[in-house]
Amino acid sequence: MVGFRLDVSRIPPEGVHMPRPIRALAAAALAGVLLAGAAVAPAAAAPTTIGGKSAILSHRTSPLERLRVDRVPTPKLDWYRCYGYAECATVRLPLDYDKPTGAKTEIAVLRVKARDQKRKVGSLFLNPGGPGGSGTDIALAAPYFLGDEVLDRFDVIGVDPRGVNASQQIKCFKSVKDQTRAYEGLNVAFPYTKDEEKAYVAASKAVGKACSTTGKPLSGAMSTAEVARDMDVLRRAVGDKKLTYLGFSYGSVLGQYYANMFPDRVRALVIDGVLDPTAWFGSGKSGSILQEDRMRSAQGATKALREILKRCKTAGVAACPLAAGDPAAKFELVAKRLKAKPLVIDDPDYGRFTITYADFISAILGGLYGPYGYYDVAYLTAELLVLTDPSAKTAAREQARVAVVRLAAEARKQARAYDFPYDNGLETFLGVDCTDANHPKYASSWPSRAAKADQRDQYFGRVWAWISAPCARDAWTVRDEDRYTGPFNKRTGNPVLVVGNYWDPATNYKGAVASSKLLPNSRLLSSDSWGHTAYGTSACVTGAVDAYLIRLTLPKRGKVCVGDIQPFEDLLEPEAAVRADSSKSDLAAQGAPRRGQPKQLPPVVAPPVVGSLTVR
Repeated sequence: MVGFRLDVSRIPPEGVHMPRPIRALAAAALAGVLLAGAAVAPAAAAPTTIGGKSAILSHRTSPLERLRVDRVPTPKLDWYRCYGYAECATVRLPLDYDKPTGAKTEIAVLRVKARDQKRKVGSLFLNPGGPGGSGTDIALAAPYFLGDEVLDRFDVIGVDPRGVNASQQIKCFKSVKDQTRAYEGLNVAFPYTKDEEKAYVAASKAVGKACSTTGKPLSGAMSTAEVARDMDVLRRAVGDKKLTYLGFSYGSVLGQYYANMFPDRVRALVIDGVLDPTAWFGSGKSGSILQEDRMRSAQGATKALREILKRCKTAGVAACPLAAGDPAAKFELVAKRLKAKPLVIDDPDYGRFTITYADFISAILGGLYGPYGYYDVAYLTAELLVLTDPSAKTAAREQARVAVVRLAAEARKQARAYDFPYDNGLETFLGVDCTDANHPKYASSWPSRAAKADQRDQYFGRVWAWISAPCARDAWTVRDEDRYTGPFNKRTGNPVLVVGNYWDPATNYKGAVASSKLLPNSRLLSSDSWGHTAYGTSACVTGAVDAYLIRLTLPKRGKVCVGDIQPFEDLLEPEAAVRADSSKSDLAAQGAPRRGQPKQLPPVVAPPVVGSLTVR
């Protein structure tokens, strides 16, 4: 499910005159799933002599995987015009690749054709993450965020993974009523009180059991391996001998699964916002600990927050409203006040808003998803510092109230509501994660596990820990017997470009380092940039990715890019750094942008957290 972001322009606290930016804020409190587990020593391919010179050949697709996918007839994609500037098609692929003539599932595909068909390189497959993100959405948005030369030279292909969006959808409940009742305990950003934890565990069990029964057979056939097999068949269907791929966030897991399942079928594969697949999957004893304990997403978010607060102090009050005094102490004071007592705001125009500690932390995490997230940290904290202080001056309180109400009202408009029509956004995420990966046995163990995660990674440990609660093995019982369990260290025919951002709050930079060590034929590109993923936030990264996709030219070893936006360095009001809108109707109404028009950020998808800043 897409992490909701809204454009907000808030008023700075009294005495601070720097203009507020218009920026993208994730009011619905989410973030992509991540990893940074222990790297497995790469297994070297056997040396071979070619023309008197020693060479290392790539691994080959295993006989079993060749049998599974190659015996499926190449689908004929009956393209038709859609959304003004794209083409759409649907195809029926095997639900179980061990039974190619058995039950099928319908897969939706969207194509934006290359502008220069005479010089076309081939097709570029995209995935926005999630899991559960729509490939057709990101492909339709491609003209808004991909480089012009990439758009000139590639047909851009988006595939909605099985169970997702325009493909045959997973549905874990027979009715919206049943779904709404089961989800009631999940309707918080994350549980913090004992009562909330009890309700969250009960709801997690209900959802897991529903998806393991009513959600079948699709819920047991949504593993990343199945999507990789679908992508290989569709690669053949669009006429490409080898795959060209760009995956963001969880899309990096899909990319790495494909690279290890079909290593000799890779032309160019780029992963940005990288999850270590060994930590995602959780083999051996690690499968009995939390996925967050393996991935350490919260560590990345905490690192980014602390660095912003540090730079705030250095920047001074002209740039950051928290700089007078200790910014970290002020942030902690707001957190403590909201833990002790939620903030209730009555507004004559918008009604009553309740902001809890969990809402605050989730909003901060959402803000960190964008390169201007430091403004969200500084100003939302400053505003709540005033509103939670009974002794604050009336004028300051009113100014802060107006700003926070404006934000909360926008969040309320976009808040997740489980009513008509049936929305399976959470179920698409769980259908992949719970079926794919190993998780602890008992849902009842999540409160203590989440508390320990929060002690280790302050503020954000609970957010990330609770996301996987419905995957507990006493709740989610369905499995895909054909899920891929490794190894994840195959040598691909062409290199994998691994992009890691130092300050990513969702996919810990350590995940990119671990994945680059796992893949023998890979190149790590690091970026000192802000927000979730690096493409579009750094001209250096964007240029390097585009060059590799088009010309197979890798950046130099050890290359470190710098983000175009750095916290508190620009005292003028910045331009909006918004992600390309993934709404197909909105994009269709706008039409494809012309060559040379300014680019936005890719519409990267985060895992869903049901609650949001607001809203009760």
